[in-house]
Amino acid sequence: MPSTTAAKQQRRLLMFLLHHLIYGTVGGVVFGLLILLFDIAGLWTMIAHSPDRTLSLALLFFGLFVTFGSLGMAVGVMQLGEERD
Repeated sequence: MPSTTAAKQQRRLLMFLLHHLIYGTVGGVVFGLLILLFDIAGLWTMIAHSPDRTLSLALLFFGLFVTFGSLGMAVGVMQLGEERD
């Protein structure tokens, strides 16, 4: 019996982290699309004229996925604790 309870807790924890990871990656996609839409620092112009468009976009969005996904999970974990007076 204890092993099934531990397995349920682990599954619940992983689902919690996955949930926050998804929120973070969606935020990363939105941020990346806004950067490209507003052509900040001429990034979209450079990518559009590059022969390696796919690689450039993949590297940009992979970096954003990792950064924002980690941030989303970190925020979720930090919100687990409660302040007590």
